[in-house]
Amino acid sequence: MSFIAANGSMSHMSKIRRSFEAGHRRKLLLVVDESAEVESALYFAASRIAHTDGVIVMAYVIEPQAFQHWMGVRQVQIDEETNKARALFRLFRRKLSLAGFDHVATEEVIREGNKAEKLVELIEDDEDIALLVLGAATDVKGPGPLVASLAAGSHAGKFPVPITIVPGNLTLEAIRALA
Repeated sequence: MSFIAANGSMSHMSKIRRSFEAGHRRKLLLVVDESAEVESALYFAASRIAHTDGVIVMAYVIEPQAFQHWMGVRQVQIDEETNKARALFRLFRRKLSLAGFDHVATEEVIREGNKAEKLVELIEDDEDIALLVLGAATDVKGPGPLVASLAAGSHAGKFPVPITIVPGNLTLEAIRALA
C-alpha cells in the first residue's frame, strides 16, 4: 500500500500485523541458509515462540546466478537449491527437536529472487509475521550481507516489521536466558 507523504514524495506503508488477533498466530520469520549464525537465530526464535505459542516461518530464498544464458541450466540450479532448502529445513527441525523445541510449530517457504525483496514480499503476503530474526556473523568482515543490507542498508528505516539480530556466538543456554 502506498500513499503520498506530506512532502509530496511517494511512501510505502505496510499492512497492519494481525498476529495477536483471534484466528491468527504470531509468526517469526527466520532466513535459512548454510551460515553458522542461523543456528543462534533459530534457537532465539524457538525460545520466543515457546513463550507465545506461535510459528517459526523458515524461509529459503533462491537467488539468481549472475550468468543465466540457458533456461535448462537455470532449472537445474532451481532444482538443486530447492533440494538444499528442503535438506536445511529437515536439519533445523532436527536441531530444534534435539534442543527440546520439538513442540515448536514451523512453516517452510521457498522463494526465488532477490533475498531482501522476497523477504519484504513474504512479510507483506503474511500479516501474521511479526518479527524477522537474523543471526549476526562472528566474522571480522562484519555481521553478514543480509544483516548489513536490512539493518543498515536502504531497507533499514522502512522495513515492514522489527528485525532482531542475534549474535552468532551465543550459546543455547544464553539464548534461553535472553528470549
